[in-house]
Formats: sequence, C-alpha cells, structure tokens
Amino acid sequence: MMSTAALRPFLTTTLDSSDISGLGAKYTGKVRDVYTEGDRVILISTDRQSAFDYQWCTIPLKGQVLNQLSNWWFEQVKDVMPTHVVAVPDPNVTVAKRLKMLKVEVVVRAYMTGSTSTSIWVNYEKGVRDFCGNPLPDGIKKNQKLDKTIFTPSTKPETGHDESMSPAQLIALGLTTPEEIGLVKEYAFALFKRGQEVAAKRGLILVDTKYEFGYDSNGVLRVGDEVHTPDSSRYWVAASYAERFAQGKEPESLDKEFFRLWLKEQGFVDDGRPRPAVTDDVRVMLAEKYINLYEKMTGLEFHVPQDPDVIGRIKKNLQVHAA
Repeated sequence: MMSTAALRPFLTTTLDSSDISGLGAKYTGKVRDVYTEGDRVILISTDRQSAFDYQWCTIPLKGQVLNQLSNWWFEQVKDVMPTHVVAVPDPNVTVAKRLKMLKVEVVVRAYMTGSTSTSIWVNYEKGVRDFCGNPLPDGIKKNQKLDKTIFTPSTKPETGHDESMSPAQLIALGLTTPEEIGLVKEYAFALFKRGQEVAAKRGLILVDTKYEFGYDSNGVLRVGDEVHTPDSSRYWVAASYAERFAQGKEPESLDKEFFRLWLKEQGFVDDGRPRPAVTDDVRVMLAEKYINLYEKMTGLEFHVPQDPDVIGRIKKNLQVHAA
C-alpha cells in the first residue's frame, strides 16, 4: 500500500472536474462527470468527496480507486444480472450503455448502523420501528447484525435529499409498479449476497450498499452507476467486529463513514453554520482508506499512472478507444 508520504504529492494533482468538449451533453454528479451521446455514456470518476449532500474537497487518487474497484465488482456480479459496462479505457473512465434510470434508489442493509438522516440507526434511535416496510423490534443496538437482510428503497425528490419509503409507498406515488419493485428487490438481494460472499473471503463484512438500476434501449434491466464501492457501500473488518461491538466501539471501517464521523467530531451540524475545513491530513488518511480497501478487496496492487496530467491521459485513452 502507498505510504502517507507517497500520497502527499497527489494532494495538488487531484481531479475536481473534467470539462472535456466533444464527448456529448454533460451532467455533473456528486463524484462522476457523465457525458451522454446517443446510446452510450462516458463516466469520468473525479476525486470529489461528498457527504451529507455537500461537496467538501478532493481526495488524492479517489476517482481511480472508485472506477477500478467498481469495474472489478461489475466483473464479479455480471452473472447475477446484466451490467451497464461496455469498456474501461482509462483508470478513471467507464464507457457504458445509456440507461433510463428507475426513479427508485435501492439500499440493502444487514446491520443496524449509519449516521445520515436516511440511515436505519438514526431513524431507529428516533423511535422508528417500521423502516421502509420492515418491522423492527425494540432493543437493537447500534452496529448489531439484523435478524435478516432488509430492502430499504428511497427516492430523490426535488430537494436533492433521499427520502426513504416502503415499496407500497413508492407504488402509491406512481414511481414504480409491484412487478418492477419485486424484480428490483430480487436482483438487489442477489447482488448483495454475492457481495457478502466475496467480501467475506477477503476478511471484510459488507454491511449495507446502494444500487441503481435502469433499462437499456432494448428494455433490459441493468445495474448501473457503481457497485460495492466504498462510496456506495459500508465495509467493516471482520476479525475485529465482534470484540469492538461487545465493547461498544465503532467497527473498523474501510469506507467514507470515517469521513462522516470526523465531520461530526468537528461539530458539523447541517443548520447553516460554517462547515469545518477539511485538512490535508484528513484527505490523505481517507485516500489511504480507499486504496487499502481496493487492495484488500481485489487482492491486486494499486498502480498509480505516471502521467500527472490526468485530463490529458483521459483524452488520449478515449481517442484510442474511439479509434
């Protein structure tokens, strides 16, 4: 794994935005810049770091980690359901099928945890005992394993904030149909099961994850966006989980929950007050966590491209791909 000293030079070469002309209409997501033209999309993973629906900073090499790890996972699940991947011409780039995305975002959960307003733990602590149509008994502790894996869909209204709902509520709003949400749930559980199996072999626990689905031009339902990355999923170290849970300590995590907890330790409250500044030490620490997860999960060494001109490299690799 790269050392802290080796990561520091990359603090000044992070990719905040791509802005490449000639790739099609651009949409800027939380992390990815998405270019659409015809039946294809080009997803460029930047180094932007989001949390609590805010953009905070950039994390060295994060975009490369996310893109490579997501596409490694797409390979692991392509027999479970069709994916959107067409090609990966660059460490930061995925060329994919254009999908008509469902208006439903899916989260699968196996543990009682989380720190955001839509997380199961925050809602449970407030007294919620029916979460997205899943009845929950009293007495569950934070970070405890649930009796069974649950399906907790949500949507993104105009405010930009997720709103957790039961399948019945989503159907009543006309955002999906009983047949569609039933199929989505089946696929989501199958993907999550595969994710848990692969993670367990690497000494990790896949705690929960988000999936996004959409239909291609032929009406085939595919999983898109990203799969089982540290931005869309929560991972804990299996070897220390039981002991830390018994002691009431937070699990060892390899995902961006570390960043959320750090923000709260700095006094962050989403009430309009000035947000805490993210230090370079925190940026490097989060980069280490992303790279560590990539190497633990894939069993591969993380390689850094030698060309510091990330945009130039991306343009060149896309030209080669197009040719």
